[in-house]
Amino acid sequence: MKNTHVICADITTLHCDAIVNAANWSLLGGGGVDGAIHRAAGAELLEECRGLHGCRTGEAKITKGYRLPAKYVIHTVGPIYSGSPEDALLLADCYRNSLDLARENGIRTIAFPAISTGVYGYPVREATKVAVDTVKNWLADNSDYPMEVTFCCFDERTRKVYEEQTARI
Repeated sequence: MKNTHVICADITTLHCDAIVNAANWSLLGGGGVDGAIHRAAGAELLEECRGLHGCRTGEAKITKGYRLPAKYVIHTVGPIYSGSPEDALLLADCYRNSLDLARENGIRTIAFPAISTGVYGYPVREATKVAVDTVKNWLADNSDYPMEVTFCCFDERTRKVYEEQTARI
């Protein structure tokens, strides 16, 4: 898929305009990628997040990147997997709202983790299809805006699933 890349890396080390945080509703840090981003960015990120007063599932909010190589962090709250059709709609909202917020802030390079596939229990293959399809559609709908999207996978198993999904388009 044009303008997209799949890598296996630590998202906190990426040099891009923004990284996306698979956050919890409080935005005050947690486990997985959320905790890693907060630790790497430093206490200033937590302080700025306190002023955002949380985030609902599917929404996105932006902060500075502080000690991260990325200039910004876009925080989005993925759904806790329940197996209902609403899960895919909320997950798609995470990607779409993050990309919309990126565009509003002049961001041209963005990296996403595999949102909701950790402790929130979303099956990787299903979540990846939603992620790739949503990003593909957003890029097509916003073809006037050059955006490079990286899917940053934590492990090789997830990277392979993303590679399969992006190759089918």
